[in-house]
Amino acid sequence: MSWLGAWFYDWGMAGPERRFAAGWRRELLAGVAGDVLEIGAGTGANLAHYPAAVDHLVVTEPDRHMRARLLERAPRELEVVDARAEKLPFADASFDVVVGTLVLCSVRDPAASLAELRRVLRPGGRLVYYEHVASVNARTRRYQELAQPVWRRLAGNCHLARPTGELIEAAGFLPESMRREPMPGANVLVAETIRGVARRG
Repeated sequence: MSWLGAWFYDWGMAGPERRFAAGWRRELLAGVAGDVLEIGAGTGANLAHYPAAVDHLVVTEPDRHMRARLLERAPRELEVVDARAEKLPFADASFDVVVGTLVLCSVRDPAASLAELRRVLRPGGRLVYYEHVASVNARTRRYQELAQPVWRRLAGNCHLARPTGELIEAAGFLPESMRREPMPGANVLVAETIRGVARRG
């Protein structure tokens, strides 16, 4: 993603963050504690919502332009790592919680990424996620599939029709909670979301 793309991402998300996304993030992260890894932290939209129960937070962001904006708003002590979800530079069972928000839609290999997340989680560790996903409506999903090749090029490899919820379960995570809800006012192609918690099986 270019510098302009990173700026545009923040600009484009400002309205949704005010209306609903910040509240969703705050609710989702309220129970997070211990040693935490956030993958694909983008420009740092989650940082303000981590509770005091987090002992140690590490965030990854492979895009240098997004990472530059992230570092501008991150506290100095935050550990920011240049790494892709498919190959994380952490030992097995390093974290109590892994957080991913609006990131699994754009990883190059979702199966490999989820296998890595499972690897770095401790036994019983939790994956906390918020993602836009393939629609359950057949017509809308068909539109997503038709638009996806162009959309991927314009939006940093974002996949409109990725069935992320099913992929999480296929990777060996056990659902603890999951809510499917449209983003208010969003275009139908990106509106459908899931958010929840899954435990390492």
